[in-house]
Amino acid sequence: MTTQEIALPKKILSRQKEITALFFEALEKHIADILSGKAKESYHIKEFARILFIHPTHLSNTIKLQTGKSPCDFLEARLVEEAKRLLSESTLSIADIATKLTFKEATNFTKFFKRFAGMTPKQYRAQFIDS
Repeated sequence: MTTQEIALPKKILSRQKEITALFFEALEKHIADILSGKAKESYHIKEFARILFIHPTHLSNTIKLQTGKSPCDFLEARLVEEAKRLLSESTLSIADIATKLTFKEATNFTKFFKRFAGMTPKQYRAQFIDS
């Protein structure tokens, strides 16, 4: 019998769903804190795990089992989503957006954004200025 054929007890499945829901709540609160300026640094997996009173590996494994993605994937996706919103809806400079989203240097933000959006923040913003 393989591990995939073994049925997990409902209690374990329920706890996995609870951990996943609590992670997403913590993620949204953290994004709100970043945007409001309350958080000066982006959390790593260990900070989310500390908030949920579980081990980082357990959190990571649980999120991956429940969603197929790692917690970092969700954090990065939310940061890109907020970056796109700020680039399209605000007049903040790219450097100010980078700082607001906890990047120490605008160049790091540009590299991050390009990796996920396929274009630089300047190119992304230009789409809204030209239209």
